[in-house]
Amino acid sequence: MDERGRRAAPWQGQWPVIGVVAVGGAIGALARYGAALLWPTGNGAFPWTTLTVNAVGCALMGILMVVITEVRPAHRLVRPFLGTGILGGFTTFSTYAVDIQRLVGAGRPAEALAYLAGTVLAALAAVGAAVTGTRALLQLRRRTA
Repeated sequence: MDERGRRAAPWQGQWPVIGVVAVGGAIGALARYGAALLWPTGNGAFPWTTLTVNAVGCALMGILMVVITEVRPAHRLVRPFLGTGILGGFTTFSTYAVDIQRLVGAGRPAEALAYLAGTVLAALAAVGAAVTGTRALLQLRRRTA
């Protein structure tokens, strides 16, 4: 409630978070666009770029979460900026859905199904491997320090 007894809007005080998510999202989307320019997917080709971007983004999210939850507490805007913003803008599960639709529309349902399952499995494997690898590296670092 504010000084007049009115209920505060739910986003009240959240403008810094909204700002860092917006800026991070723009950076992530530009990085994804750059990946598409460097590794374009031709018409009718398997969407390797989108699959790779999504897997890499998930791996980076795994590393980020270990670092900011287990290694060093971060400023309250770090996770929204890096996780929701940059990595959320970089990964593209909407394009993934469109890619599946295009493959089905091109008469390649088996490839679409492989892409559907393969992306989910690659994303889960990437985040799992990144979390496990980051923790192992941190453990090794602690032993040698």
